[in-house]
Amino acid sequence: MLSILKLSAVAFLLFGVPSPLIAEENMIDNFESQPETRWRFFADTVMGGVSSGQVAFETDGKTAYARMTGIVSTANNGGFIQIQTDLPDAAPAGTAGVRLIVRGNDQRYFVHLRTSGTVLPWQYYQAGFDVTGTWNEVRLPFEAFEASGRMLRRIPRAESLRSVGIVAYGRDHDAQIDIREVGFY
Repeated sequence: MLSILKLSAVAFLLFGVPSPLIAEENMIDNFESQPETRWRFFADTVMGGVSSGQVAFETDGKTAYARMTGIVSTANNGGFIQIQTDLPDAAPAGTAGVRLIVRGNDQRYFVHLRTSGTVLPWQYYQAGFDVTGTWNEVRLPFEAFEASGRMLRRIPRAESLRSVGIVAYGRDHDAQIDIREVGFY
């Protein structure tokens, strides 16, 4: 594995292009090839809330992405809509955080991470980010994630990650976020 990373770094230094080996190594999803089999949508209605929404998998030219839309309502102790995917493998060694390419409706959204230590349904790690109407890369270091309760470690460990969710959360608002890539860095 180390030799592949060294070769990728050399290719970048010599030719000025990133190696697809590194990109593929850190990619969770780019929403090509049946993303509906890997991602699921759910809302606070699973706990009695009244938020509503949906996810659609779209393409714009050659660019595939997920579009999550909906209405987030804090009524009845609610307040979220989410798309989530399980991680089949641990994050690669040396992973520092989560990387997204996103755009949306000038609102704040969140990444929720679940680990082997988040055993209760309401446990997660959360980090927020803002979107604009143009595609932008967002990098969220693991140190930026906050635990949902005192019983969790302060910072999630890459080797214990089990799922990643993109979430509209915590306040009454209309949500629209497009996600083109989700990965690690």
